Amino acid sequence: MSAALMTPPEALDLDRLEVREVNRRLQQAEAGESFEVLNPLGRHSLAVGLQRAVAITLRGHVGYYCAGMNDGGRITVDGNAGTGLAENMMSGLVRVTGDASQSAGASGHGGLLVIEGNAAARCGISLKGLDIVVGGSVGHNSGFMAQAGTLVICGDAEAGLGDSLYETRIYLRGTAGDLGADCIEKDMRPEHLSQLTVLLQRAGIDADPAKFRRYGSGRKLYRFQVSNLGSY
Repeated sequence: MSAALMTPPEALDLDRLEVREVNRRLQQAEAGESFEVLNPLGRHSLAVGLQRAVAITLRGHVGYYCAGMNDGGRITVDGNAGTGLAENMMSGLVRVTGDASQSAGASGHGGLLVIEGNAAARCGISLKGLDIVVGGSVGHNSGFMAQAGTLVICGDAEAGLGDSLYETRIYLRGTAGDLGADCIEKDMRPEHLSQLTVLLQRAGIDADPAKFRRYGSGRKLYRFQVSNLGSY
């Protein structure tokens, strides 16, 4: 939904309201409403379970599982986020202006997650269609068992990138540690450059798509084989 159709933001102050009260108001909001959540102070499970196109800005750092199960909301964290950011996200946009802890975007089905800083371990594990753009680097085992969607990393990746990967595409600008099982570097064809260009533009991150490399599944672990036992 365009900003022009959004209402002026309603302030929800967590110094005066409980997390449950704030979440209830956000979940009951109509499409087009907008909110500022003040004084989050690392509280957990904020802005979860949204099912409408509402706009929310959280003014400060948030704890675990912020924006989990988001389905249509446009959520901005003006700070850092704890474990499980946007877990099981279905659609919409989640943006963090700082860093994110481990398991950001885990099991995400759709939408776009933007982390302007760095992401810790296991970013994008078990992806099922979500697109993730990380402006910095990611920790170990990012993209583990990722099935669909895209993981864009503008910095470096620690060891275990794409371990047991299925069909998620990984784009990496920096360097990678030891790749995970069955993750290999692949050619960057024109359709991949086009996809990456669009994702970077949507994320608002200024990076040259031509400087990225693509990683994907070697497709050797799709079916169990005794000869591959040591790789599972």
